[in-house]
Amino acid sequence: MPKIFDIEYTPNPAARKIVLKEPITAPGVSLSFSSAQDAAAHPLAEALFAIPHVKSVFMMDRFITITKDNETEWDELLRQVAIPIRAAEPASASAPTAPATAKRGENPDLDRINDILDARIRPGLAGDGGGLEVVSYSDNTLAVRYQGACGSCPSSISGTLYGIQSILRDEFNPELTVIAV
Repeated sequence: MPKIFDIEYTPNPAARKIVLKEPITAPGVSLSFSSAQDAAAHPLAEALFAIPHVKSVFMMDRFITITKDNETEWDELLRQVAIPIRAAEPASASAPTAPATAKRGENPDLDRINDILDARIRPGLAGDGGGLEVVSYSDNTLAVRYQGACGSCPSSISGTLYGIQSILRDEFNPELTVIAV
């Protein structure tokens, strides 16, 4: 059973990062759920969505980010979400070890983009309880989807997106455009 180590504020006031003592996902795997329907096959995510006011759940390594609606305060909601988190099973050694998104090696450009994102962007987003998924890359346009705390954070659509584009233009392709979907 995962033990809660800490609860951290994120730049998004609607999200909290719950830091665990044990991993909740296999290495390199992030899980993002934006609705109860998305969570139907994952017992912990399903249990969290059964709690009123939970809007999204993001899990990665040793943390879970919960995003709430504006109808409740954090004090009561954190007490409620702690119950299924403490009852959940930690990640097992037999769990998948790679995200279900685009596989490495299929597209050298996407591999390079993901390498840059892994080194320069994703660690910072994870530190704030979020993540970034590459949705598509075509005609010098990279479509990304924010996860966790970043998904509904106002700064992710402006400043963070511009920073991602700037880094990728410097290190990959000066003509690249990055859009959030």
